[in-house]
Amino acid sequence: MDLRDVRAIRATIANARHQEAHSGHLQALLGQRLPHLHTAIRLPETEANAALLQFVLRYIEHIPDFIEAISLLTERARVFAYAEHFLTIASDYFLSPPEVIDGHHGLQALLDEAYLAHRLMEEINDRFIAHAGAPLLPMDMTRANLIVHHLLGDRFANKLDQVVQFSVDTALQKERLFQSDAFHAFLQQCQSAEWAMQLSEWPCLTEQLDIGLDFGKPTSRDTTPRHH
Repeated sequence: MDLRDVRAIRATIANARHQEAHSGHLQALLGQRLPHLHTAIRLPETEANAALLQFVLRYIEHIPDFIEAISLLTERARVFAYAEHFLTIASDYFLSPPEVIDGHHGLQALLDEAYLAHRLMEEINDRFIAHAGAPLLPMDMTRANLIVHHLLGDRFANKLDQVVQFSVDTALQKERLFQSDAFHAFLQQCQSAEWAMQLSEWPCLTEQLDIGLDFGKPTSRDTTPRHH
């Protein structure tokens, strides 16, 4: 994992934001989605489109922050080897995007790529929690990912989910991670108070993406969107 990739991702995001300032392409797309948003997604009564755009921008910009934070956390805990391969995949989603997002450009393409990276991290955590009883990564983006899944539309988001599943399954099968002696040693560390303290130092960034969303009070026609 080369942190120069993080700088390249940030430069790509900055360039896309500059293009968006002139074109308004993503904001127009989000405006088209507003009348069709899930009833559980709560936006301000005024300037809802602007709030949604800010949510998307922060969601995208969290990816390089996440990669840096996870690299630091796992290096400090001496378990970087378990995260490095997946961080490289997350970076590659931005630097060498899969064909499934062909035809999208600017911030629209980066939203697709950010969804891939965030879903990758979510899936990795789910696998580690199932095997180790503790997450490898301290970030929980499940709630934000559900929102973006809906923004992208079920059909397209499901295709991106399939890309993530393939990436994770291939990586875990190749590395045989959960069968290694080193992983069993890592399990003991995950169950230690020191590891819990390491994780607690990193706040849940999902809350920082809050734009007045409420999945807790469904209406009669309200069904929380889910990954498929």
